[in-house]
Amino acid sequence: MDFALEISVIVARSACGDVATWVPVENRHENHILRRTIAPAPIGPSVAAYAEAIARRIAEALALEGVLAVEMFVGRDGKVLVNELAPRPHNSGHWTIDACAVSQFEQCVRAVAGLPLGPTERHADAVMENLLGCEVERWTELVADRDARLHLYGKKEARPGRKIGHVTRLTPRR
Repeated sequence: MDFALEISVIVARSACGDVATWVPVENRHENHILRRTIAPAPIGPSVAAYAEAIARRIAEALALEGVLAVEMFVGRDGKVLVNELAPRPHNSGHWTIDACAVSQFEQCVRAVAGLPLGPTERHADAVMENLLGCEVERWTELVADRDARLHLYGKKEARPGRKIGHVTRLTPRR
């Protein structure tokens, strides 16, 4: 498929059927590995609303209890096609930790514990970049950036292409 970009929508659904989504984000890959997620995705409001509606419908159809990442392609004609489903907190939602009122992780706990879902609004725009392999050695440089939030995963071995952590850079909301 000749597509313009890949996006994903993280959706949460509680046992009582409440549903919440975060804004669609753009995912950029290098060597078939998610390299960067940009929140919000550079798409029009109608495409964003349609993508969120797709994610909601999927969560409801599956009777989801928890969090689901819905990856989609946006064609050059604006057509949206679902590519993949990940029924768990997902790498493309890691930006929510630092940029949103409630992260995908907290929301997942809320959904499965029967608690009310929290607000998903973002207080900042974000670019999340995965740290692969030895890139983690840049950690001192990364924490020196006042707009960056560093997250290391505690993995013992840094191998080429392995996600060792991520850094999220925040900017004032557009």
